[in-house]
Amino acid sequence: MGDHSYTSAIRWTGNTGEGTAHYRAYARDWEVAVPGKPVIPCSNDPLLGGNKGLMNPEDLLLSALAGCHMLWYLHLASEAGIVVTAYEDSPEGIGEVGHGGAGRFVRAVLRPRIVVQPGADLAEAEAIHHRIHEVCFIARSVAFPVEIEAEFVIEG
Repeated sequence: MGDHSYTSAIRWTGNTGEGTAHYRAYARDWEVAVPGKPVIPCSNDPLLGGNKGLMNPEDLLLSALAGCHMLWYLHLASEAGIVVTAYEDSPEGIGEVGHGGAGRFVRAVLRPRIVVQPGADLAEAEAIHHRIHEVCFIARSVAFPVEIEAEFVIEG
């Protein structure tokens, strides 16, 4: 299928008047701007001085992972004849901080709650989750394990 290209514009908005004169002189706020889409105000992880009311890079990565998984799940479920009527997830990323403050994700747990119509093959509905990492762009790109703890609910 060929290569894909994605673009984004990142702009720091945290200059409080002194620039980076010293570590506490600036805010960690920034924006993500993708042409034709709403701007997303962001900050750093609150543990590192960021604004807890804004998305941070870790939030964005975890959300991208869960969103990619969900979209592939819906696609593969529709191909398998499993009718999904609702899908929500409460993913968790587990990180560690090493020497010098360098951090990384060591694993992520996706916890989708999926509502399916009566008669759905629940064994197949579960099996779909384990095929997604073969195709999901984000899951194939991360260097940490992703676990799935799915819950299925029969509509009704």
